[in-house]
Amino acid sequence: MLLSSNKKKVALCFIINYEHMLHKENIWRKWCEELKDLVNVYVFYSDREKITSPWLLQHALPLTEVYPTNYYHIIPAYVSLMKHALAADPANAWFCMLTDSCCPIVSPEYFRLQFYRNQTHSIFAWRRAWWDTRTCKRANLGKLAKNLHLANSPWFIVNRHHACLIVYFTTQSPKGIETTAIIDAGRVANESLFAIILMVNHQLLSHNSTIIDSNSHITDWSRPATASSPHTFVEGNAKDQQIISAELKNNPYACFIRKIAPQFPDAVIEKYQRACTISWEDRAELFAWQYGAMIAPWVVCVACVVGCGFLSQLWTTLADKQ
Repeated sequence: MLLSSNKKKVALCFIINYEHMLHKENIWRKWCEELKDLVNVYVFYSDREKITSPWLLQHALPLTEVYPTNYYHIIPAYVSLMKHALAADPANAWFCMLTDSCCPIVSPEYFRLQFYRNQTHSIFAWRRAWWDTRTCKRANLGKLAKNLHLANSPWFIVNRHHACLIVYFTTQSPKGIETTAIIDAGRVANESLFAIILMVNHQLLSHNSTIIDSNSHITDWSRPATASSPHTFVEGNAKDQQIISAELKNNPYACFIRKIAPQFPDAVIEKYQRACTISWEDRAELFAWQYGAMIAPWVVCVACVVGCGFLSQLWTTLADKQ
């Protein structure tokens, strides 16, 4: 693998609970190895002693940055991961929020191209709340102004600017801290809070918005496991593959898939990764992005040498004629 001269990076931010494992750690490790010049890995957990994977322990947050969470109240995990990743590496430009059941569904090369083209944007699906906010306590939206009755996909990719806005709103802004507490007191706050923060900061509807309103994670809500949880991909059967193929075809921004069970066939995931190829034109574009800064000075030097040689020869020729 060739190393990139471009300094921008991607923060892979995992939230693990329960068994404290990644369902597809081997696939993640192989994928990250091919992107080792590009990605940083950060892991939030609830109980460090339950982590048995040396790889996860290597990337686990310090105990001082871990706070109590549960299924319905998980905002502290998001904020802690973003805050840590922002400080840990100023080069982190994308922040990918991931769970233990997430898995990369595209090739490392395809992901690298997506990052190159969209690193200044967030891939963040949002919409107006579709439930009755007067009676449903979900995210306590009934206690907020109507223009803030919003919903977002809970797993997304945000750029550095948006990550900074989220951390500031939830940890430093007095009004933001108050609003976060109201939302977090409701259920599934992570499916509304981030859209609200971006709306308050005029990021969703502005004419120069850097929000790509699309899902970065493939999910199957046509067969929900529960009212609040999408289908869990277990078998990799024809129906599973039909859903995955359709999502990849219709959404060029999809990079990950959830929820993947541990027993889901690795071969199916690897098949989709291999299928996510890029053209030679795309490779040339990537090469120029990765190595342009290194190559440009050499091109100038060569041009100068060649030019000086030509001028010297021309001068000699003219002198001989005189």
